[in-house]
Amino acid sequence: MDKLLIRGGRPLHGEVLISGAKNAALPELCAALLSAEPVTLHNVPRLQDVATMLKLIRNMGVTAERDDNGTVTLNAGPLHNPEAPYELVKTMRASVLALGPLLARFGHAKVSLPGGCAIGSRPVDQHIKGLQAMGAVITVENGYMLASLPDGWTRLKGAHITTDMVTVTGTENFLMAAALAEGETVLENAAMEPEITDLAEMLIKMGAKITGHGTSRISIHGVDALHGCEHAVVADRIEAGTFLCAVAAAGGEAFLRHGRADHLSAVIDKLQDAGAKVQAEEGGIRVHSQGRLKAQSFRTTEYPGFPTDMQAQFMALNLVAEGTSMVTETIFENRFMHVNEMMRLGAHITTDGRVATVEGGAPLSGATVMATDLRASASLVIAGLVAKGETLVDRIYHLDRGYDRMEAKLRSLGADIERVSQ
Repeated sequence: MDKLLIRGGRPLHGEVLISGAKNAALPELCAALLSAEPVTLHNVPRLQDVATMLKLIRNMGVTAERDDNGTVTLNAGPLHNPEAPYELVKTMRASVLALGPLLARFGHAKVSLPGGCAIGSRPVDQHIKGLQAMGAVITVENGYMLASLPDGWTRLKGAHITTDMVTVTGTENFLMAAALAEGETVLENAAMEPEITDLAEMLIKMGAKITGHGTSRISIHGVDALHGCEHAVVADRIEAGTFLCAVAAAGGEAFLRHGRADHLSAVIDKLQDAGAKVQAEEGGIRVHSQGRLKAQSFRTTEYPGFPTDMQAQFMALNLVAEGTSMVTETIFENRFMHVNEMMRLGAHITTDGRVATVEGGAPLSGATVMATDLRASASLVIAGLVAKGETLVDRIYHLDRGYDRMEAKLRSLGADIERVSQ
């Protein structure tokens, strides 16, 4: 099993290329299921979750070819098996994104309940509720969602859908399903993440009629069929935010090519308040950090607020900053599993429910730590970059699910980091 060995204490300097967003690539691979014509996606990151999704749709009969430059060409014309089996999706919660497209195009689907990181409940009830509002007949049996159209129906029907909570994957599923539904679908309380806007732009290229994406109210006028398209996956704002925190914590200066500052306003505001210099430049983001930072309290919330996917990484930065900070997690109820591992490095953190209190400035020293989920992995890498001595991060298969060769990118910035196998 691979691990990351980090020798801390080196500032970071140079340029790093930000990859395409995992959270855009996965739904966009599923969107290709909506058309019988070829779809070409560029800037697709090399991630374990992407490999799993490609394996899943190939199992359905889709042809999928990938080159070394991040381009994936898909043809769902031969698709004959609208099923997502547990064996292929048990490690990836995004498998639920196959439900809407399969149901919309074929009128039936069998999709396993999703797996993924153990960071709390990620219920699919909102997906089921929304698709049922469009007329779908859905039952859950033996760990599978079985979906079909009512007798005599040939298409889903447009509906007014208001979710009980803001749900990113739910919004994506409804977008894809509604693109082929009969009539108009209106999504209220829709998620506004850039990845959703990117998915909508891809669907529009395929012939979908969508307005309001990027706001909390999206309108979709269904069409009879969608055609193929060519689309580039938007840059990964969470990868960019992770590197911003790494450079800010370790010190130095770096340019994040393809990074989108407009997608990271909440994170950048906190970094600047902490004392780092962050500015948008043509083609990316530049970050410069010198001297002791000031700890920053923050509260995670839906976009455009502070993202839950950046909570652990910013907490790692707070470990080396001056002062005490309060970190409040409102999205997932079990997303402080990295705290105990950080404490093995010497961090002073206490938790009370959804609030963690971080006493910054305690000297960190290297130790063996264990990654518990995707973003926790990244936070432990950042902590290892500033800890004295050697830090060994175990279970980095979590990291590989969401970061495209992170150790190579950090090494290009001057970090002393290597992948080791045992």
